[in-house]
Amino acid sequence: MAESRKNKNRCSFCGRSEDEVGFLITGMNGYICDSCATQAYEITQEALGGAKKGSATKLNLKELPKPVEIKGFLDQYVIGQDDAKRFLSVSVYNHYKRLLQKEGGDDVEIEKSNIIMVGSTGTGKTLLARTIAKLLHVPFTIVDATVLTEAGYVGEDIESILTRLLQVADYNVPEAEQGIVFIDEIDKIARKGDNPSITRDVSGEGVQQGLLKLLEGSVVNVPPQGGRKHPDQKMIPVNTKNILFICGGAFDGIEKKIAQRLNTHVVGYSAARNTAVIDKNNLMQYIAPQDLKSFGLIPEIIGRLPVLTYLNPLDRTALRAILTEPKNSIIKQYVKLFEMDNVKLDFEDAVFEYIVDKAIEYKLGARGLRSIVETIMMDAMFEIPSEHKDSFVVTLDYARRQLEKANLARLQSA
Repeated sequence: MAESRKNKNRCSFCGRSEDEVGFLITGMNGYICDSCATQAYEITQEALGGAKKGSATKLNLKELPKPVEIKGFLDQYVIGQDDAKRFLSVSVYNHYKRLLQKEGGDDVEIEKSNIIMVGSTGTGKTLLARTIAKLLHVPFTIVDATVLTEAGYVGEDIESILTRLLQVADYNVPEAEQGIVFIDEIDKIARKGDNPSITRDVSGEGVQQGLLKLLEGSVVNVPPQGGRKHPDQKMIPVNTKNILFICGGAFDGIEKKIAQRLNTHVVGYSAARNTAVIDKNNLMQYIAPQDLKSFGLIPEIIGRLPVLTYLNPLDRTALRAILTEPKNSIIKQYVKLFEMDNVKLDFEDAVFEYIVDKAIEYKLGARGLRSIVETIMMDAMFEIPSEHKDSFVVTLDYARRQLEKANLARLQSA
């Protein structure tokens, strides 16, 4: 018995036999068990991480994408929205230049220009943010404002925004301190009403007040793993002075506020003559900071988001282009899915027009296109992988039948 124990292979690091560990990895002159291998990996990562966390990535102005190049990249993935793309491209490029500004060079200090993008649902706010993230040389994260609450209430603290940025930067603090944060659904933290209430607005105005210190620039203690702060938790101080914040929101109903402001006439004979022609189908282009204030954003927040841009509602031409033209267009995604099953997928041109008609009817923007195509293709995606077909053509009659069948099923279930 003692002899068999001696003959067993043992880990060269901890000395345990192969019976006492999960498995042994064999080397030239020894063995290492799974436990020691895991521990060795963690030690190596910690050592390399410690060496890496000391400094931020060195930026070079010659290597950075210029505003025209940034917009050109966005054009490949996002249809239309030229004004928003220009604002975004310039702001990101200026953010890079601000990071490259040498301290103590002269008295001119370039200030941060945080951005707010306003546009109805499905116009491409989040898509613009995701697309620009592919191009950037600095850490970038997207966070959702709907989950944020004041400290001490159920939900996430304001500091969780920076926790996400730290995670993206692999906890390299100098790197995270020159990153970009996209705060989505900023309109959901608007003040709920002008009337004072006995209950606190913990997910509205309270969150806006908490965001002030982040947007302006201050040293914030961030819990490294997110979640609630507690006395025993080790905090990481992060300076938000050089972090660019981009905010986006649908601001549903803000057109009424814009219309009210535009309809106020100055008293006098020249008032009627000087009134400009207003495009009532796209009131969003006339948006001004005072409209955000009347919607429910506090003036301090608006002041810290100096660049205000808008996204146009998607017309028929834009919706038709979104279906097929971008690099990752909806139709190309389905063609790729079928290609992976060795099936060639084709659509009749009339199907695209039908899908666009339905998207306009449902008023859901580009997201509406996706849900309509998904409904049309569901049965085909279920059946075709098992049928060993070489090709499949989506005709107008097939698309109509599938959509009508789905709508009838919903009506019956209701």
